[in-house]
Amino acid sequence: MNDVGLSLAAVTPSGRSAVTGVGASHPREVLLGAQAGRVQLPVCDHYSGVEARMRKSLALQAEMIEEFGACVFDASLDCEDGAPTGGEVDHAHLVLSLATAATQTTANKAKSAARVGVRVHPVDHPAFASDIDILVNGAASPWAYITIPKVESVRDVQQAARALDAAGGVHIPLHVLVESSAAIAQVFAIAAHPRVQSISFGLMDFVSSHGGAIPSEAMGSAGQFTHPLVMRAKTEIAAACHAHGKVPSHCVVTEFADAQAMQAAARRAYRELGYTRMWSIHPAQIRPILAAFAPSQAEVEVAIQIIAAAAIVDWAPTSFQGQLHDRASYRYYWQVLERAQQTGISLPDNIRHYFD
Repeated sequence: MNDVGLSLAAVTPSGRSAVTGVGASHPREVLLGAQAGRVQLPVCDHYSGVEARMRKSLALQAEMIEEFGACVFDASLDCEDGAPTGGEVDHAHLVLSLATAATQTTANKAKSAARVGVRVHPVDHPAFASDIDILVNGAASPWAYITIPKVESVRDVQQAARALDAAGGVHIPLHVLVESSAAIAQVFAIAAHPRVQSISFGLMDFVSSHGGAIPSEAMGSAGQFTHPLVMRAKTEIAAACHAHGKVPSHCVVTEFADAQAMQAAARRAYRELGYTRMWSIHPAQIRPILAAFAPSQAEVEVAIQIIAAAAIVDWAPTSFQGQLHDRASYRYYWQVLERAQQTGISLPDNIRHYFD
């Protein structure tokens, strides 16, 4: 866990120390609008579908909740690629039992409960209906979200939402996976759907859907950041999500044994393309993703002092190191602190209370 101290003395116009005051209003209520990232999710979405790997993922999530005091990655259990052909029903029952046990255990033992999601089959797959019937059991459902793959249009989202509602899952958000040019053409409309919380990019299927027109190099950690059609798809997803206050989730990097390449790709996704979340397909990828999406210590120190100073004056304009700040810049620095909290950085008491 990283610790951030206060090396600078921010002072409000009244002369009071900014590091000791606490405003009455929560910054999320004051600063964030519809287009300012109201949806907050862990920056890492870790996928597994084989029983042994699902158990290992859930155990690792519980360990890291204890380590960081927060759930720093989501565990997504996979019924689409994880289920053997013909064994979809049995696999769905297994996934439900694992998720239920994991969420009940952390809810009883830890301050921050486990966040477990599930990827079901596409809405036009024969197993979709049985997935929903088995996995969604009203208020008792353990799911933080349900991911719908191969979404092509808003109609697919509407169909999935109706199925969840009919099964008693009206409270469960939808994450969608777009994997074709047809889906990219509708991604702004998909992001606008109120049930959608996050949109992920399915790189491998996107490349293969082009019939060889995009080379295999575009699926690698370097090529996926250079091919024009892949980059266009990524930027469209990010832009659509930010336009509607949703979370863009970057695709996988298959070179899981190369931590440096993994972290470099994650940092590019965040710094260059505006993604605030990324998939992991191997436990070794989780910490590099956290590190890549975490703000620097210098960024956090400045954000701590600016937000503390703003809270004292109830979010009125104030100055910091000779520069005027108001709610527009407060919003940015508050989001730095949210990202710090999401990536396991320890914050001082006058900021940490906002996340309790």
